[in-house]
Parts: sequence; structure tokens; C-alpha cells
Amino acid sequence: MSIIYVLIPLAIIIILIAIGVFFWAVKSDQFNDLERQGYNILFDEENIPPKDAQAQVKDSTTKNKNVEDKHPTVNKP
Repeated sequence: MSIIYVLIPLAIIIILIAIGVFFWAVKSDQFNDLERQGYNILFDEENIPPKDAQAQVKDSTTKNKNVEDKHPTVNKP
């Protein structure tokens, strides 16, 4: 029964902290645009890979063409 004397003030302190965090979030405009983040997943952004990655892709396509030249049974698109 004596644990009640500890738990009730602790619960009140936690609730006050949660209310304070909520009001801080509202004051700092955390809830202004709720729909934009939901729509972001629907639209793809074109990511341009770094130049090193482009060079690696170019090298790999060159290697694939060499393999196709050596093996005529490979279906070319």
C-alpha cells in the first residue's frame, strides 16, 4: 500500500513532462504540415549517383558487351 505514495506522484510527474513536450512540439511548429510526409512516399525523386558510381556502371556495361560478343547465344535486347 505504501507503493501508492510513490507511484501517484511519479505518474503525475511523467504526465506533466509529457504535456510539456507536447506543448513544446506545438510551439516549435512540429505539427504544421502533416500531409506532406505522407505524400513523399508516393513520389520518386531522381537521385543522381556520384561520378564514381557512374564510372562503375559504365565499366560494368562495357564488360557485359564484351561477354555478349564472346557468347553469341546470349539474347541481346
